[in-house]
Amino acid sequence: MKEDCSAHEGEIQHTISPIHCGYQASCNTMKVLLLKDPKCGDLASDPYVKELSKHGVQATLIPVLSFTFVSLEDFFNKLSHPENYDGLIFTSPRAVEAIKLCLEKPNNKEVWEKCLKDKWNSKPVYVVGKATAALVAEIGLLSEGEESGNAEKLADHICSKGTVASTPILFPCGSLKREVLPKRLKEKNVPLETITVYQTTQHPDIQATLTHYFTKEGIPASVVFFSPSGVKYCLKFVQQLASDQFKKIKFAAIGPTTAEAMIAEGVCVSCTAENPTPEHLAQGLKEIG
Repeated sequence: MKEDCSAHEGEIQHTISPIHCGYQASCNTMKVLLLKDPKCGDLASDPYVKELSKHGVQATLIPVLSFTFVSLEDFFNKLSHPENYDGLIFTSPRAVEAIKLCLEKPNNKEVWEKCLKDKWNSKPVYVVGKATAALVAEIGLLSEGEESGNAEKLADHICSKGTVASTPILFPCGSLKREVLPKRLKEKNVPLETITVYQTTQHPDIQATLTHYFTKEGIPASVVFFSPSGVKYCLKFVQQLASDQFKKIKFAAIGPTTAEAMIAEGVCVSCTAENPTPEHLAQGLKEIG
C-alpha cells in the first residue's frame, strides 16, 4: 500500500481497487472470504492468500477500508525531536506508512538518515504484529513487542519493563483507535502522546465488490474479519447477500479485539486465530473445517 505524498499539507487519499484473488478452484474447494486490506498493491501476493492457497483453500481478499493520511507535517515535526519522547508505539501498518510518506520528501529523508533514525533507535520502538514490525524495519528502526499480537498485550509488555519515564511515548494512530492501550498505560503512569495520522472510512466499492463476489462465487464456507472496522462496514452487506444462508457461514476473527466486535453484533465466532499471522489463521480455519 504505497501512497503518493507530494505535499504534507492537507490530506492524502488512499484507496485500492478490489480484485478477486486465488486460483481456479474445483467445485469441492473450500472458499474463504478475507475482509481485509492487502499488505501491498498486488492482492494475489498477500501473505494470507498465499498461505491459504497452500492448504487448498480458494481465498478471495476484498479490501474493506479506505485511509486518508492527515497531519503529516505536524507528525514529522514531532519525529524531528526524539529528545522530547521516551520511544515510539506502532499498532498498525498505516501508522508506519505515515512515516514513509513523510520520508518521500527529500529534505525529510536526508535528516532521517543522517541523525533522526539513530536517535530513535536509542529508544524503544514498540509494535504489534509481524507486518507492522516488517514495515518498521524498512525505515531502519529496530522494534520489540511484535509477538504481543494486540494492543492490550503490548501495553502489558511496555508496563512490564518497569521504567519510569519523564517524557511521553509518541503514539501515531488512526481516528478509530481503541482506548485499551492509552488507558492501560495511564493506569501504570506511563506518559503517552497521541497524534492522529490517518482517518479510516469504508471503502467506496465494498458493497459492489461483495455483491459481485456472492453473485459469482456463491456462499463462502468461511468469512474472516480482520478488524472491528471491517465488522462495522461489511457485516450488514454480508448478512443481506447471504440472506437465509447466513447461518451456514463459519465466521473467523484475526484476533480477540475483532472477535469481541463480532460477538457484539450477534455473530457466532467459530474461531479466533491464536496469533495474527497467516499460519495461525490457516490452522484455525482447518480446525473448524
